[in-house]
Amino acid sequence: MRAIRLGTLYFAAVFMVGFVLGTIRTLVLIPRLGGLGAVAVELPVILTAAWIICGWFLRGSTLTLSEAAGTGAVAFVLLMLTEVALSAVLWHRTITEHLALYTNPADLLGLAGQIAYASFPLIRR
Repeated sequence: MRAIRLGTLYFAAVFMVGFVLGTIRTLVLIPRLGGLGAVAVELPVILTAAWIICGWFLRGSTLTLSEAAGTGAVAFVLLMLTEVALSAVLWHRTITEHLALYTNPADLLGLAGQIAYASFPLIRR
């Protein structure tokens, strides 16, 4: 139960930061740097924020290995579900069309960052 609560809080906090950064990436960076360049600039910023946020939520907690892994897994699943939902609502993509995005380098780099984000609770434990 702790993993679900912490994973949900971790997801929500990082998602709020990511939403702001994603807006900046889309409106400012992509027109200037292209998709891959924009993600390459944004990724260290969001991963730093995720690392700090993860530390805040884990401060004072002694998570077991499975709780830490569960926290990251919950955060990752919530992020992926939200990303698919936003893709469907904002861009009218099907799930298959959304998943096909991961064949392009910018989205693949973003996915690597999302996997790193999901690993932070395990690493910081």
